[in-house]
Formats: sequence, structure tokens, C-alpha cells
Amino acid sequence: MDRQATVAPPVRNVLVLQHIACEPPGVFEDVLRERGAALERVELDEGERLPSPGGHDAIVVMGGPMGVYDTEAFPWLVAEQRFLRAAIDAGTAVFGACLGAQLVAGCLGARVMPAPVPEVGILDVVLTAEGQADAVTGGLPERFPVLQWHSDTFDLPAGATLLASSEAYANQAFRVGTAVYAVQFHVEVTAAMLEEWAAVPAYEAALERVLGPGAFAALREGFTAAAGLMQAHARALFGAWADAALTGT
Repeated sequence: MDRQATVAPPVRNVLVLQHIACEPPGVFEDVLRERGAALERVELDEGERLPSPGGHDAIVVMGGPMGVYDTEAFPWLVAEQRFLRAAIDAGTAVFGACLGAQLVAGCLGARVMPAPVPEVGILDVVLTAEGQADAVTGGLPERFPVLQWHSDTFDLPAGATLLASSEAYANQAFRVGTAVYAVQFHVEVTAAMLEEWAAVPAYEAALERVLGPGAFAALREGFTAAAGLMQAHARALFGAWADAALTGT
């Protein structure tokens, strides 16, 4: 009797856009590799060039200390936004985190700007009714803790669906269409990444403006207590997006 041949699933190519070495995808990368994805990493702040468009099944856009509007200091931000807009228009699945969320909003024509106060710490976000019903965010609790460490905010792009908010920043997560997701917060961070962030002057300044000198010790304690839960939520959130982006399930 003939045996039915086993066909390996196709390898999916994922582009990761980084803006500083200490902000890799963290737990998100684990999720992608578990699904057999092949990752191409481009670190734009180091002068690495964007690839040719159309060669990736999905794009993950990570955080960084610069603002979307800092185009004089970081002129590659202009090219990156053009690249992202073209990818979204072509139907490529995109996931943005923190600066990545701001870049997604900006490339779609929304305003990105400094917020009245930074948002830093282990803080709750709350899903909207649409977020609770969403295929990607709906697997999360209605309220859950995340790591916040940012000073900018953004308007929602035209046609976007708001998925989550926090007490300080209304726009914490949104969806555009069915394949583009963006979150202002972090759940992907590992303990090693957190230690590296504390050494970045822009991150340290934002932390101490909100929580006072020497605040990192308290932040580390709060992060350690919540890390397991946040990373489980990272797997639920990003896993649901990755399943849709890479396998169509």
C-alpha cells in the first residue's frame, strides 16, 4: 500500500525592522521561530538598507528611542514609512510595537506627536468592545498588565479600529483591515532586554521623569512579578496574529 507523502509547509519569510539593538522581537521572535518562519533582520539605525519590496510574507516593526517626526536626525524614517505604506497597500501583514505602532500610524497618514507626559511602568491596558471581539486581541483578558516606556502618542489612522486604551493614552492598540495590527505597549520584553533598556539614555530619562531618580530598581521588581503573565499574553496576542499572517488560520 502506498504511503501518502508528507508535504512540509512552506517557509514563511518575515522581515523584522529594528531601530536599536536592544529592542529585538523578544518573545515575538520565539513565536515566529516555533512556526517555522525565516527571519530577515534589518537594523535601520545602523545604516542597514531596506530590502526590495514584496519579498516577505509579513513585517514586524519594533521600538526605538527616536520619534517618527525626528526625520532630520534620522532621515531613514522617511524611507521606512514609505516602505511600510507600500507593503500595507500591497496586502502584506504588518505588526508594529511601540515606535513600530507609531510608524504604522504615521505611514497611514495619522499624526504622531509627543504626549503631555511619558507613560512608563507596569500598567494596565483595557480592551475596547471591538478589541474583546477581535480575532487577534480577543484571546486576552479585558484588562491586563503591560510594560509601558514611551513619550509619544498618535491619532488613529483613517478607517482603523481601536482595540485597547490605557488611563493615560487612549490609543494603545489598533487594527487596519484584517492583517495590520499595532500596539503602543510591550509584552514581548525579556528580563535581559529590560536590563539593556535601562542603559539607553533616552529610556532612562523617560523613566526618571515619571518615576524619579533611581526608579529602575522598582521597575525591575514590578517587571519580575508580572513577566510571566505578560509573556503569556505576548504569545496569545502575537501568536494569533502570526497564525493568520503565516498560515491563514
